[in-house]
Amino acid sequence: MNRLNWIPSLLLGLLAIPAAAEEVRVAVASNFAAPMEKIAAEFARDTGHKAVISSGATGKFYAQIRNGAPFEVLLSADDATPAKLEQEGLGVAGSRFTYAIGRLVLWSPKPGYVDPQGEVLKKGDFRHLAVANPKLAPYGRAAQEVLEKKVLWQPLQPRLVLGENIAQTWQFVASGNADLGFVALSQIKTEGGELPGSSWIVPQTLHAPIRQDAVLLAKGKAAAEQLMKYLKSDKAATIIRRYGYELP
Repeated sequence: MNRLNWIPSLLLGLLAIPAAAEEVRVAVASNFAAPMEKIAAEFARDTGHKAVISSGATGKFYAQIRNGAPFEVLLSADDATPAKLEQEGLGVAGSRFTYAIGRLVLWSPKPGYVDPQGEVLKKGDFRHLAVANPKLAPYGRAAQEVLEKKVLWQPLQPRLVLGENIAQTWQFVASGNADLGFVALSQIKTEGGELPGSSWIVPQTLHAPIRQDAVLLAKGKAAAEQLMKYLKSDKAATIIRRYGYELP
């Protein structure tokens, strides 16, 4: 057997790797950080490109992008921010689409603490309720809508603990600094099910749909365009659903 027979196979393997693998700088809403890490790993495996992820509040990302931050893709927690960036010429016209529809959940790490109908909010048997800042975070705006419909937004003001984003809000609850809080369903999802505790998945009739849009930013290179397409793939959809999101 010719010892050089392995060379064609090696060359084929090298040809499968993109000639110019790139890094894509992605601004990701905090609630979508975990699924995006999974999607980024698959994206790297399938394309050779690397998605460099920064997670945070959508409102802060908007300000950073307007001030020249070098992001190429924004995965927002709402649909208004990408639309605004598109109108301002900072997002590529026609690139925007809804990559996920988020679900809001009232959660506590204490088993049996949050009832399936969310009546714990009316009973008031808690010291602190964590909510993402409605001025910065779409999930916080949704939580405010829920409390307003239940006529509890004003009465509960002294007990509210505002997180800068949904990630910090979750930390307040998980650490015990708040007894319970409104977080993203994706944050209590795990590979094997859900985090321990008790929860009420908020009916979508109590708040406006949390449509989360992606937009290609003006700085985006070819790899960024590939990532946008990848987010629409069946592989990405499977991961997105696994974390409790719905798809349009």
